Amino acid sequence: MFVGPAVVSALLAGPAAAQDTGESQPLKPFRVCQDPNNLPFSNDKGEGIENRIASLFAKQLNVPVEYFSFPQRMGFVRNTLRYKLPGEDYRCDVILGVPSGWGQASATKPYYRSTYALIFPKGKRFDGMQSGNDFVNQFLARAPAMEPKPRIGLYDKSPGSVWLAKHGLEDAAVVYPILNPDPEQFPGEIIAKDLAEGKIDIALVWGPIAGYYARHVEGSEFTVVPLKSEPGVRFDFAIAMGVRYGEPAWKAQIEKLIDANQAAIHDILTEYGVPLVNEQGEPLK
Repeated sequence: MFVGPAVVSALLAGPAAAQDTGESQPLKPFRVCQDPNNLPFSNDKGEGIENRIASLFAKQLNVPVEYFSFPQRMGFVRNTLRYKLPGEDYRCDVILGVPSGWGQASATKPYYRSTYALIFPKGKRFDGMQSGNDFVNQFLARAPAMEPKPRIGLYDKSPGSVWLAKHGLEDAAVVYPILNPDPEQFPGEIIAKDLAEGKIDIALVWGPIAGYYARHVEGSEFTVVPLKSEPGVRFDFAIAMGVRYGEPAWKAQIEKLIDANQAAIHDILTEYGVPLVNEQGEPLK
């Protein structure tokens, strides 16, 4: 595995760097804002993609990792990256997964691009399907004769809702709220529970969630079909890291770490089953 330059200079200014006071001071930990129950991205056991990347970066900075955890719901940034009590420092300095160009934080250059995907059990209704067009054609041709009628699980306010409506399939949708107030709820439940138990027949979710849970639901085998954007529906998105506005040196330091570790990051993403695509939405080999 190629990691790139072994150490990023601690002389770069930013939250992880020592202050130039003329005295030797310990570097700050690499402090990450995370959701404690959000696999495949992060959890409080350090098992997620972002936990692995945080450990990789901290090792090169020669500092420990520290997490400040808060459920990734409304107010996440306010309660993590921007959270600061009078007379105290911020609790964390970077969010390791934000959409590129996101406005709630200063987003770095993207470090991967993925796409939404369909996921369904092997050996059942949708075997042989290899694309979104296959799904639409098979569904329209076969669904009228299927009993019970197929159920498509997806989160509300997602591109999947727009896509189903575009193709006249909204009546088959089983819609889940994207913002659930229950801190024990996690995005893969739609697969690990309802899809695995047959409550829905197919799920349409963000690709990293589909790819991870296709490999981590005991006793179930799934097929994952990445979706390609089409006119009126965008499925693929670039993912970056987010820091506070007004900290350009820290942002530059994070981007140097991204550049130095792109191959290692790719390996981590592949290990977790993330469907990676290029800027044209084509699968990366």
